[in-house]
Amino acid sequence: MSTDKSCSPVAIVTGAGSGVGKATALTLLKAGYRVALAGRRPEPLQAVAAESGAGERALVVPADVADEASVAQLFARTVDAFGRLDLLFNNAGVSAQGVLLEDLSLEQWRNVVDINLTGMFLCVREAFRVMKAQTPMGGRIINNGSISAHTPRPNSVAYTATKHGVMGLTKTASLDGRKYNIAVGQIDIGNAATDMAARMAKGVPQANGEIAIEPLMDVNIVGQSVLYMASLPLEANVMFHTVMATKMPFAGRG
Repeated sequence: MSTDKSCSPVAIVTGAGSGVGKATALTLLKAGYRVALAGRRPEPLQAVAAESGAGERALVVPADVADEASVAQLFARTVDAFGRLDLLFNNAGVSAQGVLLEDLSLEQWRNVVDINLTGMFLCVREAFRVMKAQTPMGGRIINNGSISAHTPRPNSVAYTATKHGVMGLTKTASLDGRKYNIAVGQIDIGNAATDMAARMAKGVPQANGEIAIEPLMDVNIVGQSVLYMASLPLEANVMFHTVMATKMPFAGRG
């Protein structure tokens, strides 16, 4: 697999149609990256590509990260279009938050695990296969962990369990990627202003049983954080980067 060194770096962003994924994809495109925008619904991806004004540097690839064949096709289409892969922002995720642990169905549990953990593994595995085979060898993977990779919220067993699993995936992939010059890190985000986090502004349950409004931060700050991590030479790796609304309840939760 060869590289056109005259071209800009290549990234895949999963969950690129909204929220953190959209903000990060737009940030990378603005910085000159060629970006494959991945997500289950093509319409939001097409809207992001149009908003970016990046033309052929924005590649829309509908994909389901929980489906092995779909993930393989995503990476194959990216390499076919752009020649290589320098960055995977492994971002796609869902939540079953708000459901009492004892009321969470097996179907709900499996849906969160399939997307948040199995989906991340499938993307990491495919990125390894591409990055070890290209010239020059290597690249960077950034997994979206979450504050919940460290500290849970009430009634979030599926989401929190998967995000703790993502931390183990990040650590192991970081170790296993060394021999291929693949740097693997994780960004843990707290209260970025997205549709998923909008409920924070209305009040959410706290560990002591109270309902409290929580501060939010501009989601574009997350995009800038990912760009910073991605901009480092491969000899350096930010293994864990926490970016959060300054006044949100994280330190001292519970």
